[in-house]
Amino acid sequence: MASLTTRLKRVGLPRLVVHLSVLFIVILWLIPTLGILVTSVRDKGQITTSGWWTAFGSSSQTSAGRLGDPGTAKQEGSNYVIRGSVFENGQSGTVKAFGTRVQEPAAFPVGKPADLGEGETLTVQEDGAYVYSKNAPFEGSRGKRIYLTVTTPPTFTLDNYRTVLFSEGIGQAFINSLTVTIPATIIPILIAAFAAYALSWMHFPGRALIIALVVGLIVVPLQMSLIPLLRLYNEVGNFLGTSSKTYAGIWLAHTAFGMPLAIYLLRNYIAGLPKEIIESARVDGASDFEIFLKIVLPLSFPALASFSIFQFLWVWNDLLVAIVFLGTGRDQLVLTGSLNALLGSRGGNWEILTASAFVTIVVPLAVFFGLQRYLVRGLLAGSVKGG
Repeated sequence: MASLTTRLKRVGLPRLVVHLSVLFIVILWLIPTLGILVTSVRDKGQITTSGWWTAFGSSSQTSAGRLGDPGTAKQEGSNYVIRGSVFENGQSGTVKAFGTRVQEPAAFPVGKPADLGEGETLTVQEDGAYVYSKNAPFEGSRGKRIYLTVTTPPTFTLDNYRTVLFSEGIGQAFINSLTVTIPATIIPILIAAFAAYALSWMHFPGRALIIALVVGLIVVPLQMSLIPLLRLYNEVGNFLGTSSKTYAGIWLAHTAFGMPLAIYLLRNYIAGLPKEIIESARVDGASDFEIFLKIVLPLSFPALASFSIFQFLWVWNDLLVAIVFLGTGRDQLVLTGSLNALLGSRGGNWEILTASAFVTIVVPLAVFFGLQRYLVRGLLAGSVKGG
């Protein structure tokens, strides 16, 4: 106890609280993601009978089976016997118990003869083999129905992903999302970087007013501009005799929606660069374009990468703008739209939905973890000033 108290004093209670809070958030985020991943590679039957946290152990479920038809019975001495297996159509598992009523699927243990009354006995083995005997000929035309308690080992498969990518249209939607997201991330960053440099280091009338206008545009709700912008697109499309719902149209829409925040963030970062570097370059005769291209742009790469993460994630996860400015055709539907359609048509197929969801989040995760070092570098670089 004394050592724990000493350690708390050394580390500091506030820092420990921060560490525990971060750990809690990480676990809270990781558990659902792990659940989606595990469910996406499980068999459909196991998904419906047990939770994903039991995926690495055997699962138990109750299933119905039917014994052989009375016509297959053979006389052995004074009894009539039907032999076979309770597993059909390639099913497998280990039988733990069985019964003749759905209310009691585990009434009889396996491996021991069960007296069913009227001279009938039934013995079921763990592998599903059974011996059904009676001291008189069997009656009826259908076999007797029984209920089994079966345990199955964990099975994992990639068939769900094959179905999603090649049968459900997710593969095409994945390509559509990449076609929308990559240009819609690069274009606003390039334009915003030029604008941020101009608003930071170039002096011209109305600069303060433009900065105020950019800040004001950040707080304008996106939904307010959808209808006017769509009308403008339709008018331009009618004038040019072409469709208004094209990839170029949605690139421009995402550029317009993302640029105010991009200019604001990049302007704050570029304005904090050491003034001496910019002035030295100007003394050496460098133009503003050369200063921006050879000095400001390399120094601002962490900030550019930081904003690219947010812009990429926002565009990748967008559904509203994609539906309004691109459409819902098979060659236009993005991943979020395709996943939304699956919720309506395949709402009960959790193996399809989870595989689709994981395909949707793989790319944003890769982008985030690939660029997070630049995000951290950008935060650290903001605290360093040139001498």
